[in-house]
Amino acid sequence: MVSFRWSIVFIVLTAGCFRPANAAVDRIEIIERGPFANGAKFGSAGTYEWVRGRLHFAVNPSDPANARIVDLSRAPTDKRGMVTYRGDFLLLTPRDPARRNRRLLFEVGNRGNIGMLSFFNDAPTTNHPLAITDAGNGFLFRRGYSLLWTAWNWDVTAGDGRFQIELPIARENKEAIFSRISAEITVNWLSRCEPLVWGNSRGYPPVTDHLDTAVLTVRNHQRDLRTSVATDQWHIGCSLNSSDEPNPAHLYFANGFKPGRLYELIYVARDPRIVGLGLAAIRDSLSFFRFENTDLAGSPNPLAGEVDHTLIFGISQSGRVIQHLLYEGMHVDEVGRMVFDGALVHVAGAGKGSFNHRFAQTTRHPSVHEDHQYPADFFPFATTTQKDPLTGARGDVLVRARVLGLVPKIIYTGTSSEYWTRASSLLHTDVDGTVDIPLDHRTRLYVFTGAQHGVWAYSDKDYFDNCINPLDYRPPMRALLLHLDRWIADGVLPPESVYPRIKDNTLGSVSLWKSEFPLIANLKLPRTNLAPPRLSLGQRWSKGIIDTVPPDYGLSFVTLVPMPDRDGIDMGGVRLPAVAAPLGTYLGWNLRNSKLGTEGRISRWSGSFIPFALDRNLRTLIADPRPSIETRYRSREMYLRLVRQASRGLHYRGFLLDEDVPRVIRRAGSFYDRIIVRNTTSDSCGYTVPGEILHKSN
Repeated sequence: MVSFRWSIVFIVLTAGCFRPANAAVDRIEIIERGPFANGAKFGSAGTYEWVRGRLHFAVNPSDPANARIVDLSRAPTDKRGMVTYRGDFLLLTPRDPARRNRRLLFEVGNRGNIGMLSFFNDAPTTNHPLAITDAGNGFLFRRGYSLLWTAWNWDVTAGDGRFQIELPIARENKEAIFSRISAEITVNWLSRCEPLVWGNSRGYPPVTDHLDTAVLTVRNHQRDLRTSVATDQWHIGCSLNSSDEPNPAHLYFANGFKPGRLYELIYVARDPRIVGLGLAAIRDSLSFFRFENTDLAGSPNPLAGEVDHTLIFGISQSGRVIQHLLYEGMHVDEVGRMVFDGALVHVAGAGKGSFNHRFAQTTRHPSVHEDHQYPADFFPFATTTQKDPLTGARGDVLVRARVLGLVPKIIYTGTSSEYWTRASSLLHTDVDGTVDIPLDHRTRLYVFTGAQHGVWAYSDKDYFDNCINPLDYRPPMRALLLHLDRWIADGVLPPESVYPRIKDNTLGSVSLWKSEFPLIANLKLPRTNLAPPRLSLGQRWSKGIIDTVPPDYGLSFVTLVPMPDRDGIDMGGVRLPAVAAPLGTYLGWNLRNSKLGTEGRISRWSGSFIPFALDRNLRTLIADPRPSIETRYRSREMYLRLVRQASRGLHYRGFLLDEDVPRVIRRAGSFYDRIIVRNTTSDSCGYTVPGEILHKSN
């Protein structure tokens, strides 16, 4: 009898033998192309060109490679029986093919936006990278990478160059599909008109004929009882700008949405998009640019024959997309080829996403306070076997990849924030938080202790209790990208994983963390971290259909956080030089203040920085248990000597490139100067290094 594993492999491989190999991309439509950065040269890679256009896709709904796409059988088909759709793409590549490094680096866009140029190249954030300034420090260009972005999520609103994709609508026997869905609204300031979905998302407007069944409720916290709002206090359709037409996907509330409160509209929507085709768009884009010479019409692939290896990269939501692709086995195309060899998954925590179910809202994900009812954090979470003792389920994210015999190399990177806000411990512990579980041998995990989810472009408190965390972990991320490249191309192993663990007492419960955290005056501590609930979504959830709206909350998975040292800085991960020689306590969490409502709840993405006292007198005055800067560093020169030592140590271990060591030291010196001269009696946090270009994602 043929084994299950090889039966699946045979089906997937042979399915592609009876159809054109590149039928997943029917046509490449090039709209514009030209020289990048006015023809500037980037080292041995020379000049670059940009190519912008659309990809026209066609997928076979009966192909086993597409079996996991929810509602694909309900999509309209053309005369060939294929499901068609199209989406934007952008390619930047060396103009001379001989100068390309034969690597395709693909970024999963975050809500339609480009991120990796600002992330790796310190460039300004833009979706139209054309000018020399958009190349930043030139890191990716000097190394000859071909850079690719394609659209994947249908609900991204147009504007600012965000990538758009047109996905088909599912129908049941040619009839429209209706369903009750949930829209949670949480605001940071008083307002009367709000979109049903945040994050530059369109969402599904309520069906007019069913408005009499819509219900608006309000509550303070996720597990509080919902209180109904009288129907004469709200209505569908309003505009954020008085000059615009009312938007049917916006909600008007006469009394005003109060900051921090959870408003939830349950209503009937129609015409679900086949959201899982967005995952297929990523798969088939990579398959085309990596493997094919032309499209079906004979138009050439701009990278034909020039790609030996493909790397995929994603920040936050985009990292969760990569995790979801692997979970669905959709990193393998219809012909049975693995479309990327390596993945760099950044600040995704342990989540996947609402990326492949009926009426999925791709931008939603649970945080400590918000959006718990959306199925983004669901079992399994890890790359090796976990068991859910409550349901008896067993599994891991890579099980389908193993069945296919096609498992890419994966580097996970994260910060302290994801242990508080994205359930990151579930990547490497059991779901009860009692024991460590190993990573798959083809994966690495590196956690930047003390860092926050994104590298923010501001430092002021704004709506938070504490100053925003100023750590910049992009320099080691550049080194890790090159490690991934060498791992997949040459088999050179990257550094061993560095992350907090239960067994060495660097990972524990929030209550244990509180008991060990130093008593810093006037610093409020968080009550809890994100512990995603097990959701009861109805009998058809196994088919990707939610029947229970809102879902019932079951017991939460147990999540842990890194333990603090005597300064309150997390242990167990990679310590950046600014953390190895600290000027304050770096934290992965920050608390919402009274302006944001729900005072004391953790912010979604922002961390904190709590500066040390400048000298012994001030330390005594404020009763700070942490040694002062004066005690730690007798002079600026001593401080920089310790930073140099830490930087060289990271370089030796493979976490910093030669070119980044002086940058890190220079930044540390500027930060020291700002801290020393700051007004210690002020509430100001104005100590960021001026002129730096920082990146924000979510």
